[in-house]
This record gives sequence, C-alpha cells and structure tokens, in this order.
Amino acid sequence: MKIYQLIIHSVTVVTDSSIFEADIAVEEGKIVELTEVGILDAKAKTMINGSGLHLFPGVIDVHLHFNEPGRTAWEGFETGSASLAAGGVTTFFDMPLNSNPPTINRVEYDKKNELAKQKSIVDYRLWGGLVPNNLDDLQDLDEAGVIGFKAFMSASGTDDFVFSEDDTLLNGMKKIAELDGILAVHAESNKMVNELSQKALEEGRTSVRDYSEARPIESELEAVERILRFAEQTGCRIHICHVSSRKVIKRILQAKRAGIDVTVETCPHYLYFSLDEFEKIGELAKCAPPLRPRDEVDELWQALKAGEIDLVSSDHSPSLPELKKGETIFDVWGGISGCQSTLNVLLTEGYHKRNLALTDMVRLLSVQPAKRFKLYPEKGTIQIGADADFVLVDLNEEFTLKTEDLKYRHSISPYVGEKFKGKVKYTISRGVVVYDDKSDVSNR
Repeated sequence: MKIYQLIIHSVTVVTDSSIFEADIAVEEGKIVELTEVGILDAKAKTMINGSGLHLFPGVIDVHLHFNEPGRTAWEGFETGSASLAAGGVTTFFDMPLNSNPPTINRVEYDKKNELAKQKSIVDYRLWGGLVPNNLDDLQDLDEAGVIGFKAFMSASGTDDFVFSEDDTLLNGMKKIAELDGILAVHAESNKMVNELSQKALEEGRTSVRDYSEARPIESELEAVERILRFAEQTGCRIHICHVSSRKVIKRILQAKRAGIDVTVETCPHYLYFSLDEFEKIGELAKCAPPLRPRDEVDELWQALKAGEIDLVSSDHSPSLPELKKGETIFDVWGGISGCQSTLNVLLTEGYHKRNLALTDMVRLLSVQPAKRFKLYPEKGTIQIGADADFVLVDLNEEFTLKTEDLKYRHSISPYVGEKFKGKVKYTISRGVVVYDDKSDVSNR
C-alpha cells in the first residue's frame, strides 16, 4: 500500500469551474492523486477527514506590506505569514515598501529574500520598486526574480520610497516592457491630493469625512487615465492596485476593450466597510484611497459579480499602534491590518449575503492572481501536478473575530468585533499543515 505525505478524504473540492467530492493525495508537496471518494487505496503520514468541509486552492495575496527588513517592529515575515496561514493564504507578494531600505536594487532584494526564506511559513514572491533614479536597477531586479515592479503616483507615506513623476513612469515602463515585466501602480493624483488636503487643513476641516473628500474618486480617475495612456504608449503590462470605485473600473474596462494589457484589484475593506463605518471606527480604518460611501461599496460588489474586477488582495499595511494615533485623521498612518480576514469577507459578504458563487471566489482569489503573474498552473488550481496549496473551510461556522485571534505583530484591526460566517479549519502549503484551527498549528 502506498504511503503519501498527505491524504484528505471525503472533501468538497471547489475550482473556478466546478464543485465535486473527492479524495486527494499529496507527495513531495504536489497533488499526485485526485479521485472519487472511496477509490483511493493508500495511507499517509498526515490524514485529514474533509467531510463537511470545502477545499479551495490556497488564496494568493498579491499585495501586502510586511515591512521587513528595517521596520520589523511593524510586522515582519514571521507574524505576517502566520496571519496569512490563519486566513487561508498560501502565497503572498510582498511590496517593496515599507521595508527600509526599500526593495529598489539587487542588494536589497537579496537581503529581503533571505529573511523571507528563513521566516515565512507560506510561499512568497517579492515586488521590486520603480522610483526616480533606479532605472538601471530594473534589469537586475528582474533577473533576481521579482514578481513585478511597483510605483506610486502620489506620496507613499514614507520618505524612503519616492513617488514617481511622469518621466520616471514613462522611462520605467519602457524598460519594464522590454523585460516583459509588469508594473503595479498606486493610482492617485499627487497634485490633487496635496492641494485638497492642504486646503482642508487650512480651513480646519479635519474630520474623517474631510480626509475622504481630500482623496476623491476623481483623484483615482485622473491617475488611472494617465497610466493607461502611458501603457498604450509603451506597451507595458500594468496592474492597478486597490481601486475603491466602480467608476474607475469602468474606465479600465474601456482600456481593456481597446487592447491595453491591464488588470485591476480591489481590497476586502472596500467591499466590507463604508465611509459610515470609517466615521465610527476612526483611525484603524484609515487607508488610501479612503473608504467610500455605501453606494460605492454596493457598486463594487456589482462589478465583482459581473466579472469586471480581476482579483481581490488585502493591501495589508500595518504599523506601530502609536502611528495610528494623532491630533487629526490626517496625521495618522494610512494603512489597514487585514490580510487575515480577506477570505472571511468574501465568504460572509459575498457568498452568504450576495450570492457570489464559490467558483467565482476561486477565480478572484487564486486562479486569476496565479495566471496574471505567471504562476499558473503550479499555483492557483486543484489538479494533478499542482502545488498542494489548500484551504479547508467550514462554510457555515459563525464566529466573531477577537483581538486574541489575530496573528499580527500588533493585534489591531478594524475587523475586530465583526461577525463572520465561514471559518478556516486548515491551511496547507505544499502539503504541510501550516494552520490547524483545532490546535492552532503554525509551522513549516
């Protein structure tokens, strides 16, 4: 009788095209058998009874900030990857900021890569940065293995990652196109945001709503329009990060129809919280772009269900707790700690409340991230030969997120106290159980 690394019996498998009952066998981190229930005649070092559970491909989070090296006190790969495992994420892409120094050359890439290799309990890739004066470093970064490049079209919030003016964007995109790379952008108009923010401060308008109005949807639209034109001119593949409004998505859809190679993401906080909740929660819910009115949240869900959004990622951007405090909302750190809750949001708000198909969830959280960033079919799918990256979920288990449930370095998040339906029971990375709800395992 064969003895495998892992067998999962009698589980409901969810792919982007079908839902079926199966037994799964894993050896050396790969799926080696996928059979009808009861046919598999083998044993394994680790056996899981999947009865009553749904098995999804592991979530791929393409956008988060673990801040190591340099700002490990903010998060770090150890606590960050444990948080992901608890949320069903098996692969993440770490942004080139807010680590310090940022990942803008080969030396800094190698340092970060070594730390991630030592500390992360799930798989990862690293973004490189596009900033003024690092054009000559882009090829070295590409050869080192970056998943893509990231640029800010407005100030990033840290002094060590400079935002890119038009010349930097154009010249960088020409080079990235030559490398067959991809550029991800934070698309807000620096000029518009600065002028509106300064005006609000001068007039003493410092409420949560004033902050939101100082970063309007029009700011996103202006920046997206520019980057789409630059993509058309250079032929560079682009990815628009954390879009907060369907108005922006509609412009991106026009560009797609015109032949521009562009994808778009939104984040769970734009699908879960509105400006009303932002006013109640305060600093912990500050992000950029900001949370929008409730009608914009509903429109985003319509876009998601219509297939207008390519993927959902967390934009997990933690900080020291003291940085989430200030005299006004304009002074505090603009980032949400949320990477542990992405799947919970999609299950609760999407599947249970808005009839989002489970197959669409797989497409948004696993398949399309893997395909866009050339990891498919190694990642993002359940098939023979793919990496054994799984999340097993009890779709109907309800829970309230508590502070002590969080695996982040600092147990703060706007999701604390929220009631969710659909609970992660196991997360498996390359056949290794990295999270077990019963024993709270976090290992590799």
